[in-house]
Amino acid sequence: MKRSPLAMLLLALLVEEPMHPYRMQQVIKERGQDQLVNVAQRNSVYQALDRLVREGMARPGGTSREAGRPERTVYEVTPEGSATLRRWLLEMLPAPAREFPEFPVALAFLPLLTPAEAAELLERRLGAVTERLAAIDMQAPPGLPRIFLIEDEYRVAQLRTEADWLRRVVADLREGVLSWDLAMIQETKARFS
Repeated sequence: MKRSPLAMLLLALLVEEPMHPYRMQQVIKERGQDQLVNVAQRNSVYQALDRLVREGMARPGGTSREAGRPERTVYEVTPEGSATLRRWLLEMLPAPAREFPEFPVALAFLPLLTPAEAAELLERRLGAVTERLAAIDMQAPPGLPRIFLIEDEYRVAQLRTEADWLRRVVADLREGVLSWDLAMIQETKARFS
């Protein structure tokens, strides 16, 4: 099975305890892990879980019923699923993945905008990054051991670094230290082509 962040998260939840897909989605949101994996569509959890079952990494483990709720299938991790989760961890931790985030692509085409437009848009991004930082700080329950917050600690470090960088770039754009125009772009293209 191809490794995916969502499959990994679902296996980790099932290692903790057997549960039904709706509960998995609730736990993911309660823990703020919906910032790590895309579970905006409820169906994504069900589809990923179906794939884990087909691949022999999870299996139905019975049913549960809560008052006023329909009966739900509870899933559990298989030995194969536990071994796969461990293998994925051993592969992912030491080696940076080749990821393709959108933001660096947008930065590559910054010259298609004016410096003033770029400054405005990057300032808005800085506001959004600052809001994310505040949200991460507010979601952690007081006294929760660091090991359960380690992914948030990493995200905060990345976001703080991005916020610092954005402040510098926006200042450079506003002060004219970082600037371009059509003539400069054409001259650069001729010089380096």
